[in-house]
Amino acid sequence: MTDPALESAAARVRRRLVPFLFLCYIFAYLDRINVGFAALQMNAALGFSAAVYGFGAGIFFLSYTALEIPSNIILARVGARRWIARIMISWGLISAAMMFVRDAPTFYAMRFLLGAAEAGFFPGIIYYLTRWVPARERARTVAGFMTAVVTAGIVGGPVSGALLSLDGAGGLAGWQWMFLLEGLPAAAMGLVVLGVLKETPDQATWLTPDERHALTSQLAAESAVVSDRAVGVRDALRHRWLWVLALVYFVVPVALYAFGFFLPQILQAAFAGTPFQTGVLSAVPYLAGAIGMVVTSRHSDRTGERRWHIAASAGVAGLAFMGAAFVVGPVPSLALLSVAMLGLASMFGPFWTLATSFVSGEGAAAGIALINSVGNIGGFIGPYAVGFLHDATGGFAAGLAVVGLIVVGGGALVLLVPERGQVPVPNP
Repeated sequence: MTDPALESAAARVRRRLVPFLFLCYIFAYLDRINVGFAALQMNAALGFSAAVYGFGAGIFFLSYTALEIPSNIILARVGARRWIARIMISWGLISAAMMFVRDAPTFYAMRFLLGAAEAGFFPGIIYYLTRWVPARERARTVAGFMTAVVTAGIVGGPVSGALLSLDGAGGLAGWQWMFLLEGLPAAAMGLVVLGVLKETPDQATWLTPDERHALTSQLAAESAVVSDRAVGVRDALRHRWLWVLALVYFVVPVALYAFGFFLPQILQAAFAGTPFQTGVLSAVPYLAGAIGMVVTSRHSDRTGERRWHIAASAGVAGLAFMGAAFVVGPVPSLALLSVAMLGLASMFGPFWTLATSFVSGEGAAAGIALINSVGNIGGFIGPYAVGFLHDATGGFAAGLAVVGLIVVGGGALVLLVPERGQVPVPNP
């Protein structure tokens, strides 16, 4: 960007919106994966096998997937502010109500409802950012927002471990306290959303008139540059490269949620520590992921290249997952799982920048939701496969190896997608 007003506007957007959306996504991701820490106590207390737990953890993604596209279309029509607030309030209350789970059927039902409540949140935010952030800034901005995934792991592990230590206080189990005290803040944040978010840059009083003009002009010019973009809902659902990208993205939830839902159990089995110690150790892979995500996204923005950044990151992640299946000892296992998370998280920024280059207008809402919904079927398959293979083999090695192979396949598939060049900046 060469226009000073545009550079200033983009910087203000990053400072104003990204930290707030980042905080919202921390609550979303934490409420999605904290069941992994609850399992340290809940599985024994309620008699859940690894397969029962894996199915319940993954069933979240069936309702989430089914409602992604309708939810994002509604968001595009009624506005991000009201719809994101609705999502956060409903999912926070349902997450807190997980404390009332008593058996497998209620566990399945509550996880299914949680997925329905949260459907549309992540793709809605990605769509929202396309209405605020120029293409040349998008990978690093998306990565900045998505570091919430790894930050939730860094912060959520110790916090969840500490909350499990409340076991018996007030007549509640530690896992019940954890669901309650991590769910209610999400609902409260939903109310804050109503007062903070603006729909588009032209409503942002915190931008100067010159900044608003420069930013809206740039975004409008970018939207008109590529003639084969999907601009409507039907266009998006019929766009062949969006379906290929959805298959590529499928590998991310397979690995991310197999990892997130079972990491506490893998670490506890390896290190035999207390819940709090397990939570602290679980932060290490997510810290590696945060570093990889930021560095890779900045390099992708600087070079303008997306596909090879995604493919190389997937290769690193997949090989590390497979390596973790065969090493012996807790320290090598933790090291390889950290490398796996580093590679996996490094895919996020370049992937969503590439994906959003194929869509525009209402088609962006539908297309992003399509990719996220089809991809998140992997969020069901990954945890269930790892749980099933654990019960069949007595360990996590087979599940990690399968996850690694899937991730490598996704990295190869993305190379079939055409690279979209940097969108030129119009003369002011």
